[in-house]
Amino acid sequence: MVQKLHSFMLNHEYKRTFSYHCVYIQTFANNDFIILSLYVDGMLVVGKNKSKIGRLKKELSKFFDMKDLGPAQHILRIKISRDSKVKKLWQ
Repeated sequence: MVQKLHSFMLNHEYKRTFSYHCVYIQTFANNDFIILSLYVDGMLVVGKNKSKIGRLKKELSKFFDMKDLGPAQHILRIKISRDSKVKKLWQ
């Protein structure tokens, strides 16, 4: 499964980080980016552009059985707070 996801991410032009092999990043023009992080049986996807994130999730769902749980509320027992008006996230 890990190798299949790794191949998928590379085929979609994501780069795996050197320090943590379960984190993939793709950068775009205008300082835009998407970061995908895998952990145990889930993943967290963050980025600036909701439509690009939506396209990634749609492509992932073609190859993997997955469920979109919406905006993250917690990750690894850390509560995530956000203020979309000022575009800030904090724990």
